[in-house]
Amino acid sequence: MRHAIITAGTKGLGKKTSEMLLKEGYSVTIQYRSDEKAVEACRNEWADYTDRISFVQGDVQNPEDLHRLADAAVESFGRIDALILNAGPYIFERKAAADYSDQEWHEMINGNLNAAFYMLKKVIPIMREQRFGRVITYGFQGVDHSPAWLYRAAFAAAKSGLASLTKSVAVEEAPYGITANMVCPGEILGEMKESSIAHSRTVPDEKTPVGRSGTGEDIARTIRFLLDENADMLTGSVIEVTGGMDVLHKHRS
Repeated sequence: MRHAIITAGTKGLGKKTSEMLLKEGYSVTIQYRSDEKAVEACRNEWADYTDRISFVQGDVQNPEDLHRLADAAVESFGRIDALILNAGPYIFERKAAADYSDQEWHEMINGNLNAAFYMLKKVIPIMREQRFGRVITYGFQGVDHSPAWLYRAAFAAAKSGLASLTKSVAVEEAPYGITANMVCPGEILGEMKESSIAHSRTVPDEKTPVGRSGTGEDIARTIRFLLDENADMLTGSVIEVTGGMDVLHKHRS
């Protein structure tokens, strides 16, 4: 049985991916930060998969919590086949780079970039021994070109670094059967984060060229393909799931 770790897997985009993994037969270690109600809701919703789920509380900005997460996965399920780094802090207030506090800057870098490094250090050696592994990180549209993003400098800097890290890992670990790819969600807001494609098609969205909003299912389906054993030719890629929307420049004015 394949086993996956997913961070922030009880809510939003992560929840839909956790659900997909369980339905695909994976066992899953799901990290969450503090929302016990969300964990309890997931336990009830996924009662049929109880024997294949482990919930681990922790903060992705804390290296000790991340090490404990990886150790718990191995202790419970004996292997780690997929690492899905769904969690990543974000500052919703629009502000120039010079107006960030030191704490805000460090939160963006620690949660979005350093956390990936700490998890990779723990998980990659396990995947090397297995001669198989799948690493999924999250970015934003155009991230592989390190673009300017007005009033999102800290987040953009962290994710641009993560894109390069993802590509480097893809090359370094390819001989061990490990792939690493980045998925870039488009504008997926509110209930759509945990929604289905079928539901989104009943809610027209004129802002998105394909005519509907993106959903958590869109991201989960993309990840499902990348996790497949026969998807090994796709590595070091940055995959945008935006429905054709220009997400980066949408709020520039």
